[in-house]
Amino acid sequence: MTTYLEAEPNPTRNTGAIRLYDAAAFEGMRRACQLTARCLDGLAAIVEPGVTTETIDRYVVDFALANDAFPATLNYRGYGKSVCTSINHVVCHGIPNDKPLKEGDIVNIDVTFIHDGYHGDSSRMYPVGRVKRAAERLCDITYRSLLLGIEAVRPGGHTGDIGEAIQTYAESERCSVVRDFCGHGVGKLFHDAPNILHYGRRGEGPEMRPGMVFTIEPMINIGRPHVKILSDGWTAVTRDRSLSAQYEHTVGVTETGCEVFTLSPVGLDTPGLTVEPLAGAAK
Repeated sequence: MTTYLEAEPNPTRNTGAIRLYDAAAFEGMRRACQLTARCLDGLAAIVEPGVTTETIDRYVVDFALANDAFPATLNYRGYGKSVCTSINHVVCHGIPNDKPLKEGDIVNIDVTFIHDGYHGDSSRMYPVGRVKRAAERLCDITYRSLLLGIEAVRPGGHTGDIGEAIQTYAESERCSVVRDFCGHGVGKLFHDAPNILHYGRRGEGPEMRPGMVFTIEPMINIGRPHVKILSDGWTAVTRDRSLSAQYEHTVGVTETGCEVFTLSPVGLDTPGLTVEPLAGAAK
């Protein structure tokens, strides 16, 4: 049975109950999430052939310090960097290093800032120079999968509605949905209830209620959905070494639909390739 409760000021752990945030908390989420969005916007001018993911990590640290924020991943459960950078067949949690990006790579950059106690969590795909059409198509499909998931967010619906929308579309495009990782509740805690699966059936899962805040972050593979974790304990890669892509937004359930907190203020959160944003992506 799902438990809902009014979000307390300083929760210490994920209890499995779904927290419902008030208007003041939504404003706090807007501020934290917009810092994250602005940082991701700035990275668009930095990602190019020859740049190292270590340089990206330093940019994120500097941006956080300049804006009274803190990178949530830094020292989180032993993770030593301020951002995740996942290249080509890396599904998620890629660790920045001094290896330069190459022409034709695609890289997911996942940033979470803590600002005034609230977590703003978002990720985007970045093409490195000119990329192959298969990589373009995968990024398009993944982005549209995210938007379809967002369109399914409304009070009275169920989290399974989100998963069904994403899975139905991605599989219709002959891609697969990674099942080993999911979206999650977020707010005063980095990872909270509920889990947001990117596959499933309409009407299943917890009911969505106004005040819920969570991420939607589908990971879509060109090949099979299976992943493995490398020896560093963090980096997840596709078992068949096929390309993988991910887009992520943090959303809040409103009385009439949802609010997307992590939208780019200048429209840089779309792939910029061949897909158009769906009407009503931010409600």
